[in-house]
Amino acid sequence: MTIDAYLATIDRLRRREFPAVPGRSAMVESGPGFHIAGLRVGQELGDADPAEVAEAAEEFEAELTALAAALSLRWGEPRTIDLAGPLERTARGLPVRPPLDTLCGYVPWMHGWRVPGRWIGVGVGQGGPGLPFQLLAAVGEAG
Repeated sequence: MTIDAYLATIDRLRRREFPAVPGRSAMVESGPGFHIAGLRVGQELGDADPAEVAEAAEEFEAELTALAAALSLRWGEPRTIDLAGPLERTARGLPVRPPLDTLCGYVPWMHGWRVPGRWIGVGVGQGGPGLPFQLLAAVGEAG
């Protein structure tokens, strides 16, 4: 996909109503007050050479940087959404509100913007060693 395709997906998610109950369709997970979309998912890295893993990470980070720059043209400079706190709370068995409970398992931090009635976040992560890198977008109710 291209940056334009990523932007179109984010725009569709911004306009989409939030469902009353959690659900999943194709690459989008939704629930009350949120949508999370896998904009791009890489290859399984299982026993990949560390150089291949580093190359994949660089490629995804470059796409994230380009996407964040395009979104910044629309909404200004992003703030950083640090997901270390929600991850720690999850690990301790404490409640974390959606979608942060899901996002913290994939991305350590996100670029974030507030738009009328919603927030938008984009980030890159990996569910664990050997798993594919993912470029994710999240849309949530402004709270």
